[in-house]
Amino acid sequence: MGTPDFAVPSLEALADSAYEIVAVYTQPDRESGRGRQVVAPPVKRVAVSRGLGVLQPIKLRAREAIASVANLAPELIVVAAYGHILPQEVLNLPRYGCINVHPSLLPKYRGSSPIASAILDGEKITGVTIMLLDEGMDTGPVLRQKEVPISDEDTTGTLTAKLATIGAQSLLETLSHWIEASIEPQPQDASRATYSRQITKEDGEINWQLSALDIWRRVRAFEPWPGSYTHWSGRRLKVIKAVPLSGEKMEEAGEVIALEQSSPAPVGVVTGNGILGLLSVQLEGKKEMSANEFLPGQRGFIGSKLL
Repeated sequence: MGTPDFAVPSLEALADSAYEIVAVYTQPDRESGRGRQVVAPPVKRVAVSRGLGVLQPIKLRAREAIASVANLAPELIVVAAYGHILPQEVLNLPRYGCINVHPSLLPKYRGSSPIASAILDGEKITGVTIMLLDEGMDTGPVLRQKEVPISDEDTTGTLTAKLATIGAQSLLETLSHWIEASIEPQPQDASRATYSRQITKEDGEINWQLSALDIWRRVRAFEPWPGSYTHWSGRRLKVIKAVPLSGEKMEEAGEVIALEQSSPAPVGVVTGNGILGLLSVQLEGKKEMSANEFLPGQRGFIGSKLL
């Protein structure tokens, strides 16, 4: 049971193993993009390419959906970013329970956006937790954890790919031991739990009153979605890559200034504390380009104020 790209390596690892996949559950196809074309989720596309049966109930708690799972008589259910909380009736079905691949070191960052939240908080280490599901939000006992470092270049996109691959490896390593009853589930310490909130489109708008460090983390955390953007000359300007720099606040927050040749960025924006050096941007209606490519074609950018 899974839906986005994060779940694909786990599905492929299971499909390439000796385990028999009796069905793949994923979210319904949805409209996407400017043309609002109906698009299948990544897990469905991979499952179909491998000849696996796919089920896409709108609600897993519906009586018919629960009955369909029961009719499959699964011995084990693996969940990776499915998007539904499994009801107790489903949790009770498999002999070996329901195992979840979660992209954080639980009990830290339970909830919907653990990867982005780790970057936003400036964490240096995150990881993957293989756990048994219960009816709570990521509250079940832990079977295995693996730490993963977060680099200064990591975005939610790159870190998701890393954790997805490591999660799939950890899943296979865990399953054999779990089935052989050689793992003792470890309850989570609820007193240490933290929760990651749902990220929204509105989170992407840059507040230049924040510090350069905070904005830099947000740029990385919101890449690829919802993206970090500001406005210049009546158009949306997306900041793709940036670097936080020290500097005295000589101008107003949001003002664009030229930087010295020795700086890692050719141009920066004054923030509430420090300078955010711009490395890569995308002006509305244009393609992504480096700041060096962007500047020659945009007269008046240096000295302007971003809103």
